[in-house]
Amino acid sequence: MNDGSSVAWDEGESEPGAGALDVGGITVRFGGLTALDDVSLSAARGQVTGIIGPNGAGKTTLLNVLCGFVRPQAGSIAFEGKELTRLRPHQLARHGIARTLQGIGLFRGLTVAENVMVGANGSARAGFFAALFGTPWSDRDEQRLRRRAIEALDRVGAADLADDLPGELAHGQRKRVALARALVAEPRLLLLDEPASGLDEGELPEVGALIGELAGSATVVVIEHRMDLMMSICQRIFVLDFGKVIADGTPAQVQADPAVTAAYLGAERESAADG
Repeated sequence: MNDGSSVAWDEGESEPGAGALDVGGITVRFGGLTALDDVSLSAARGQVTGIIGPNGAGKTTLLNVLCGFVRPQAGSIAFEGKELTRLRPHQLARHGIARTLQGIGLFRGLTVAENVMVGANGSARAGFFAALFGTPWSDRDEQRLRRRAIEALDRVGAADLADDLPGELAHGQRKRVALARALVAEPRLLLLDEPASGLDEGELPEVGALIGELAGSATVVVIEHRMDLMMSICQRIFVLDFGKVIADGTPAQVQADPAVTAAYLGAERESAADG
């Protein structure tokens, strides 16, 4: 356990710097509000790293910084030794990074397979949209992209939905499709934003097993409020509160940390008072 400025890695663990995400001293201010205050963390390849905290702790802001949607006033981000602090959202795929959105963000007018094909657009010679309009090489690219899309859907247990439209799917099914769209790009860094939101309790074990499997080929960072899921899938967890890292460690260490208990109890008291 530490103050967030450094991480003590157990013997045998992958250390930051080699196939890892390293975030150092990230500070974000919106006017007079400090959303993130000198946040540092590392995520190792082959592991699931979790980021948790009460509502308003800064989790979404941090994810937006990692994806280039928010530019920090201070700090640095590196992945696999490459500086990414000035990364822009459209450059994610180029750097081997994929993100799922909390709001899912599927295109209503496209089939499930076509939605997943969009995720592989950056690696296609003609591209998915070129395939739609019949430009040169499009037929060959479309076939290749569809095969990859079906493989990604099969990986998340949704291959049978390939020809359906998003509006015909249950919430949990749409979540799977969104994850397949991220996987089809074969990312080396996968950022998952609330992957379990809206899912039933019975669906959590399967989702957890899938996320754990994904860590076998990528660095996986998860932001999630379902503590039962996070404690079961993460090897390391960082806890944010009021924009600061207040604890980090294994799930057992985090659960036993008084600062974490105080942060969550305080959030519950504020919520009860507001109600």
